[in-house]
Amino acid sequence: MELLAPAGNFEKLVTAVHFGADAVYFSGKKLGLRAFAGNFDEEEIFKAMEYLHNHNKKGYITLNIVANDDDFEGIDEYLQLLVDAKVDGLIVSDLGMIAYIREKFPSLNVHVSTQANVNNSLSAKVFADMGATRIVLARELSLKQIEEMHKKLGNKIELEAFVHGAMCISYSGRCLLSNYLSGRESNRGACVQACRWKYYIREESRDDELPIEEDERGTYILNSKDMCLIDHLKEFEKAGVVSLKIEGRMKSDYYVASVVNAYRRALDGFSDFNVLHDELEKTSHRRYTTGFYFGANDKEYLEDSMPVQTYIFIAKVVEDAKDGMVKVEMRNRFKIGDTLEILSADENFLKTITIDNIIDSKGENIEDAKKVQEILTINCPYDLKKGDILRVEKK
Repeated sequence: MELLAPAGNFEKLVTAVHFGADAVYFSGKKLGLRAFAGNFDEEEIFKAMEYLHNHNKKGYITLNIVANDDDFEGIDEYLQLLVDAKVDGLIVSDLGMIAYIREKFPSLNVHVSTQANVNNSLSAKVFADMGATRIVLARELSLKQIEEMHKKLGNKIELEAFVHGAMCISYSGRCLLSNYLSGRESNRGACVQACRWKYYIREESRDDELPIEEDERGTYILNSKDMCLIDHLKEFEKAGVVSLKIEGRMKSDYYVASVVNAYRRALDGFSDFNVLHDELEKTSHRRYTTGFYFGANDKEYLEDSMPVQTYIFIAKVVEDAKDGMVKVEMRNRFKIGDTLEILSADENFLKTITIDNIIDSKGENIEDAKKVQEILTINCPYDLKKGDILRVEKK
């Protein structure tokens, strides 16, 4: 199965590839549902696709907003640019846009977005008959339902499913809460994530407010847990899913590294799932759920709005280690005597380095690294690679 990772910018795309993604999805500056991610301008789209293809990876571009007529201004030029950049697929939700692309730009593969709410094989067949090559399934389906869909569809169209990351509280992301409370349109890429805010309830004739409290089963109001299906990947394969999708184009570089690394190892037969569970706790997340995949008995339980993580991103390796030293870009403060853990895609995963030498960008020895994004040189007994990450347990 394909491991499909998010990329909000070029750095995250490179990180996804470094840690083992088979494909990456990202957005240009038009028609994508994450308007506040870094996203890619025209030159960067070409750069990204060249990088991906040079590493035998694929790249999919999102064009999945709920579009108005004026959004299609200049669409032919943009779609031709995506043809020229050799984009491997477009993730599209709008029915008219799908029909238009298939008619005018038939060389472009169309993946039907989860925003299109494909819940059944009849809908999937309609899109397949239009020429779509893949369905990104609605998150509200169970694995049993997906398996039944696959039996009916056969090889007529590929099935892709989300396996990790934030879940929208509304049906397949169709929400107007952001529009109502902030004026930012959620279905046009500008969601303010109002479901994550803290809310109070008030009886209409009174002025006093009560906070919405959580009991042992959750709050059941607005804010969902994060999805995590790392224990069930073989079940997705059995159900006919060909692509496992990680949510998170707005998430950090460290999030992409940690999650892609864990799922890559799971797919490649890493046997200690306790280690992988720990790995997924080390980056920012809300408590985990399996969502709807195992039916009505496994609810999308709601959650306190504050994410948690057990480790802090300290530095990123910017050049391969050499002669017992390695250059890193500092992200959070560290000092002589600290012990840092390695996040890597190879055998150095989870090894540690005790810092006894820090050289700053001026070539001077320092005791305490406090300047964010400064390029530093530190001692390193391992063959670390560019893109590896150093972190420390959160206290």
